[in-house]
Amino acid sequence: MGSTNPFDIEAVKRRLAAGTGGYEIVHESAGLEIGVYVLVAPEPDRQQPHEDDEVYLVLDGSGTLDVEGESVPVKVGDAVFVEAGADHRFSAYEQLAVLVLFERKR
Repeated sequence: MGSTNPFDIEAVKRRLAAGTGGYEIVHESAGLEIGVYVLVAPEPDRQQPHEDDEVYLVLDGSGTLDVEGESVPVKVGDAVFVEAGADHRFSAYEQLAVLVLFERKR
């Protein structure tokens, strides 16, 4: 039997967007981390490659996800997979909010 862990993604997104953006984990379990990542220009995306596969789901705004030299335009409703270890960052945004899902390899 699993447990239910509801979280208010919209409230987290609003709170981060009201400042300079940032990342907040909304769920952690043995094999999964879910977070909300908000970027507000002119603050750059400073993330480094991760040890886990991840999926970004765009919640608000638009921009470009640059992955290993390839540029992928993203907008609300788009989802993009990034494999573990890939160099990637968002660019060309005014404000961008994404739901981040990490597969934790344990």
